Amino acid sequence: MRRLVPAAVAVLALAVPGVAAAMPSLGIKGDVGRFQQLTGQDSAVRHVIVGWDQGASWGSQFTALFQQLGGVPMIGLGTRGKDGREAITPQQIAQGKGDAYLIALNGAINQWAQPIYIRPFGEMNGYWNLYCAYTKGGAVKPGHQTAWFRKAFARVYLIVHGGAAADINAKLRSLGMPPIANDLPENPMPDTRVVWNPQGFGDPDLPGNSAQAYYPGDAYVDVVGDDLYDIKGKAEWDAAKALYKAHPGKPFSFPEWGLWGIDDPVFIKTMGQFVRTHKRTEMLAYFESVPGSVFDLATKPKSKAAYRAYITSLG
Repeated sequence: MRRLVPAAVAVLALAVPGVAAAMPSLGIKGDVGRFQQLTGQDSAVRHVIVGWDQGASWGSQFTALFQQLGGVPMIGLGTRGKDGREAITPQQIAQGKGDAYLIALNGAINQWAQPIYIRPFGEMNGYWNLYCAYTKGGAVKPGHQTAWFRKAFARVYLIVHGGAAADINAKLRSLGMPPIANDLPENPMPDTRVVWNPQGFGDPDLPGNSAQAYYPGDAYVDVVGDDLYDIKGKAEWDAAKALYKAHPGKPFSFPEWGLWGIDDPVFIKTMGQFVRTHKRTEMLAYFESVPGSVFDLATKPKSKAAYRAYITSLG
């Protein structure tokens, strides 16, 4: 695989808050070459989701993972451990108990020294994710409350971006969190971009589980994201528009979007129209290019043709 797509660097360099990018970065989770054959898309962004400590104490090391992905990596962080169980809670992350892993990520990003997206705890307002504050039935999970999540996300943001310990600790102190011990390599914007990525609507759909309940504040978010799927011909476009409108000073993105087992070219066309009319949209990554997946465009001929017409043309 190629190491870097030069056009992607230009896009990220232009996509700063309040400034529209010349064109969005297109991405994929899964087989990059296969997706290019299907759609003609030159995928700048390459998405992968890792478990807690994966890339540090188990699995491919971060530096090897970044090189394997090529392009502009988008690293989704989760809290599931190697054994499949929850390895750490939002409260524990906020209290600094996951700092060793985050510091390892900070160092690897610094060594990479190229554009990268970090996507901590995507779809946090979906009950199926371990770090969600609520169960499917609507009960609050101890150690996972949205107040803890917001602190945990801010801590991830500060450590990923790095800098002098004195500066980081002043911010941690203001949020009621313990300090870090040492200075960290700096990974500034625009090359290193942290994505806050809820669903438009929470599941369960409760006021306390809304997207905004998990928002850590503008100072700790580089890019706002929304995961949008077409399920049985229904996609939550109103929620996507509301999320876009709620954060006028932030670039917008779709880190995950796709067709859930149906062939619906209208959804693909509507996505193209959204991106063209919402100029702060800087990135969208299709989910996913995997044979046999319910999202695979290979089994959706009408949507595949629409993708070439309305999405590939964006890049």
